[in-house]
Amino acid sequence: MSDKPLVLIAAGGTGGHLFPAESLAAALRRADMRVALASDTRVEKIASNFPAQEVVSIPAATPSGRSPPQMAKAALVLGFGLIKAVHALRRLKPDVVIGFGGYPTVPPVLAASLLRIPTIIHEQNGVIGRANRFLAPRVSLIATGFPRVRGVPESAGDRLVHTGNPVRPAVLAAAATPFPDFAAGGILRLLVFGGSQGARVMSEVVPAAIERLPTEFLGRIHITQQAREEDLPAVRARYQRLDLACDVAPFFKDLPGRMAGAHLVVSRSGASTVAELAVIGRPSVLVPLPGALDQDQAANAQSLADIGAATMILQDSFTPERLANEIVARLNDPDSLTRAAAAAKSAAIADAADRLAAVVMRTAGNHRARPT
Repeated sequence: MSDKPLVLIAAGGTGGHLFPAESLAAALRRADMRVALASDTRVEKIASNFPAQEVVSIPAATPSGRSPPQMAKAALVLGFGLIKAVHALRRLKPDVVIGFGGYPTVPPVLAASLLRIPTIIHEQNGVIGRANRFLAPRVSLIATGFPRVRGVPESAGDRLVHTGNPVRPAVLAAAATPFPDFAAGGILRLLVFGGSQGARVMSEVVPAAIERLPTEFLGRIHITQQAREEDLPAVRARYQRLDLACDVAPFFKDLPGRMAGAHLVVSRSGASTVAELAVIGRPSVLVPLPGALDQDQAANAQSLADIGAATMILQDSFTPERLANEIVARLNDPDSLTRAAAAAKSAAIADAADRLAAVVMRTAGNHRARPT
């Protein structure tokens, strides 16, 4: 057994799971822990940036949909992934395995449970996801990003711990930027994005909302907007017709810094986005992703709406007229933005990565202290 405990982090290839997993890995490495990563076949895209000493690819699939053949195929893939995970864990001998949700975490966490290795899951959203719901009765601890998470089994009891959602170092750096001054008659800096892949609804609604603003307000708007490649020409053309100051691109590598420079953010409400808005302390209009079975993004957005940090608009109600009215209201009442920024900041857990790392290290230490 090595002198340094080994933590195996299981995370899928999407940003919502990967960002907090990366932040935890960095915190563990600072504490002189060894870290390995288990993910699905998308792991090759993330392995070079993830702060892990070893990366293991474990097959996984999502058993969703109504087609029995597809569900059967997914079950077979997960079963094969479980077998591979058991072999990997026997070789690695981790002191604790922590999963960040999504079906790619099921084989490693389930394998650890079968091998009597301590297990933790971290639920980033305000509603527990299906994979974590399946794993919850089988794990040692359940860590949460929000104080209240719907769907956590009542049997969790003292296995439940609220740590917050770990955020990236770039977010912590951006959090040091004070809310930009915005006085009556000033320029409103608006930031619009729709998740890592963009969102068509933002490209359709936001330019149309800006077109509906009273003429005297058009010179007081600067827009930074993420738009999908296929939407870029139309979005840029609409802003150019208005002679509007704008920066439109499919992706912003420096998104935390742009959030810090914004007076108002219009976006989806994934768990990482909500956590970053709180840590940086920025007002927002949040449009939850519709159609999700768990409605997790609605629960995430509601957490900020309840304290006056955000306005939540369901996509069916997210019209150009509604958004234009929201923007005008803030242009007419600059102090409302300052109050919302302070409210967002009040919900921040900037040290969530360190809190979660402490839970993981304590669990690993208890495992090592057990008689063999």
